[in-house]
This record gives sequence, structure tokens and C-alpha cells, in this order.
Amino acid sequence: MAERWATSRAGLGIDLHIDPSGPGLRRGLTDALREAVRTGRLSPGTRLPSSRSLAGDLGIARNTVADAYADLVAEGWLTARQGSGTRVADRAVPAPPARPAAPGRAPGRLPYSLVPGTPDLASFPRAEWLKATRRALATAPHDAFGYGDPRGRPELRAALAEYLARVRGVRTDPERLVVCAGFAHGLRLLCDVLRARGAGTLAVESYGLDAHWDLVARAGLRTAPLPFDASGTRAQDPGDAAAVLLSPAHQFPLGGALRPERRAAVIDWARRTGGLILEDDYDGEFRYDRQAVGALQDLDPGHVVYLGTASKSLAPGLRLGWMVVPPSLVPEVTAHGAGRSVGVVEQLALAEFLTSGAYDRHVRAARLRYRRRRDALVAALAERAPDVHVTGIAAGLHAVLRLPPGTERSVVQAATWQGLAVQGLSGFRHPAADATPGDGLVVGYGTPPDHAWTSTLEALCRALP
Repeated sequence: MAERWATSRAGLGIDLHIDPSGPGLRRGLTDALREAVRTGRLSPGTRLPSSRSLAGDLGIARNTVADAYADLVAEGWLTARQGSGTRVADRAVPAPPARPAAPGRAPGRLPYSLVPGTPDLASFPRAEWLKATRRALATAPHDAFGYGDPRGRPELRAALAEYLARVRGVRTDPERLVVCAGFAHGLRLLCDVLRARGAGTLAVESYGLDAHWDLVARAGLRTAPLPFDASGTRAQDPGDAAAVLLSPAHQFPLGGALRPERRAAVIDWARRTGGLILEDDYDGEFRYDRQAVGALQDLDPGHVVYLGTASKSLAPGLRLGWMVVPPSLVPEVTAHGAGRSVGVVEQLALAEFLTSGAYDRHVRAARLRYRRRRDALVAALAERAPDVHVTGIAAGLHAVLRLPPGTERSVVQAATWQGLAVQGLSGFRHPAADATPGDGLVVGYGTPPDHAWTSTLEALCRALP
């Protein structure tokens, strides 16, 4: 019960955030409500939602809420009178002693979050994944649990080769596919290879993740930001860089696709100089208003390393990623034992998930859910914040909200006051980049669970100018 619940009852004028803990729904709800009264978040006399309403908001049985209310009435925290509903008892509440945060919970964590980079974790297909795991284990050969191929399990590499060719237009075969523990792990392996080859610089996009730039620096390479203009990244002239890191299908975080002429130009650079292109296809499955942009790797499999993960489509906690590498790189990458860093059971389960069609079904359902969220976001902003322009919404799990000049910092602060975690666009700018697209927010609309989406969107609208 580590999941945060948020309920909003406009008719009662109450916006209640509760964080259940402990085993069982009833105990978790009881403890959370008791703590809300004990700490003064629910003041004496506050009328609580009816058991039917609260149960509907939380998606649990009405009897569970009624039993939790009854427990707290018996303890004296709440009162219940016919015709008056359930209210917080009028009693002196001593201040509770300080206690450490619950395990696994970051101190000061806000109740709402639109921080990009994470899907809706509550929608992870537990039942289907469990079925896939059971089937995979029942049919796995005994040698699957040995040290195995450093590229990863052959079942998963074969399934990924078929899927990537069908869905993303990647040209590959299982022999050139390497399993890794997510994108960061794959990037570190490639940086090690580049460093061993004598490379000193990796060209990166002007806007991206500082975690990736820090990883590259720890591997002994320098990052150099590529030029940027109104049409996006100009990757055709990366200077003395030996390789280029791009997200060409859906640039993170700005959201555009690399233009066809610029895709061709960076391929020409790689062929001319022997350079390497690292293609980060982090959310290739999620396209809404246009046809999916095919993988850059299809233009020249000999000079492009294609990297993908299950972090956005399923969950980052699985630590499952993959690389399609040129034939000349396979020995160097596998020398680091890439595939052995990922558990065999997880690899076998994903292979079964892919070949059974469960992965396709899950992605289609997720695509519809995220599209509805995106549409709700756009509609709410058009009504509540018409001066805020939304970009980068044709694909992915995030959008960029363009703000009036000079307002980014104040909007982020206002969001914090609303209990909402957001990130300003300036935080994604490379320290050495010259270009700036102006003030904005990078909003990850895939992050909140379904039951918290409406409240999260409301908090965002209240924070905007």
C-alpha cells in the first residue's frame, strides 16, 4: 500500500490527500485518515465524504471505507450522526512526534507529479506479465539458467528482432542484437567502446537529460552540444566528435522529429568520417496524430546503433533494454558481458510477452489511455490558460508548455505551492548550449495514475499564469 491516493470532492470543498501504509486496504485507509486528523490536516468539524463517494474515488469497496470510518469513530477521532454525516471529532490533538519517512519514499515528496520520464506505473500489466513469466519458466531449457551468451537470451533477441523490424523499421537479426539493463547501461557500454577506440567527444543535443551527460563524463568523454534552431537539431556538423547521440523520432524534451534532410545529412557525416550515431528511441510506440517516424537506423545499419527499452512501454523497474549494433561493434560491446547484467527470468518473460501478442495489446491500450490524457491536457489549457501554447504533443508521454517570457521560475514555484512537482524547460538545457527556445514546462502526462489524473491536471491549471 505504498501508492498515494488523492480524492477531490468539490461539493464538500475538500481536497484530501492520503498516503496509506501497512498491510490491507482497511488498515491502510484507517491509518492514513487517523494520521491526517492527528497532524491537523483534517481540522475538527471537517465533514468527510460519504463512504460511497470516497470508495468510488479510491476505487475500493464501500464496506472498506465504512469499516475504516467505524474504527475511527470508536477510537474517538471521528463522529457520526444521522443527517450530519461523518466529521472530525472536536478534540484537542497533540502534535505527533517526528518520525522518519516511510521506506522508499523521498523526503518532501509532493502529492502530485507531472515530472516526465515515467509511465503510469499503476497500469503495469501484472496479470499478463505473471502469465508470461509462468509460461516462460515452464518451457525454458535447463541451460537458460547458466551464464549464457553475453548478448542476452536467444529467445529474447529473436523476439525483439521480429518486433523491431515490424514496428520500428529496424534492420537487424538476433546476432546483432544485445540485451542491456536499460538505456543508461547501453550508453555506458557504448561510451566504454568509444573510449577504448580513442574517442574524446560525444556530440549531444542542446536539450536533453543531465543524467546522460554525467554518465558520459564519468566514462571519460566530453559532451559537446549540437547547434539548435527553429527547425530543431543541426547534427550534420558535430565537429571533432567521434559519435552523435540523438533522439530523432521524438526529441527529448522539445518533442519534434528530426527533419528528413537533417536525417540524411547526419548519415552522410557518419559515412564520410566513419562516425557513429547513437539513436535513442525511448518512446517509439506512442504516436497519436501522425504516422510513426521510422528508425534512423534503417538508413544505414552500419553506422547507427539503435537503442530501445521497455521503460516507457512497461516500467523502468524491469531494467530491460536493447541495442542493435553494427556488425563491427558486436565483439567490442559483448566483451563487457552486456546481456549478463539482466536477469534470465525477466528476459524470458519479455520474450514470451512479445511472441504471445500481449505486448502489442498492452501498447495499444496504453496508447489510447495516454492519448485521452493528452487531449484532456490540451482542452484544459485552452480553457483555463489560453496564453500557454502546447507543443510536442503528436507523440510520446510528455508535452512542452510554452510560458510568457520570464515566468518559468515563478510558475514552478506556484506549482510547488499547489503540491505539484513539475520541471522547467531550462533544466534540460546543456550548460554549453547557445540556443534557448524560451521559458516553458516539460509536463509528463504519463506519470500520474488514473485515479489522480483529474486532481493533478487541476493543480497544474491553478499554477499557470
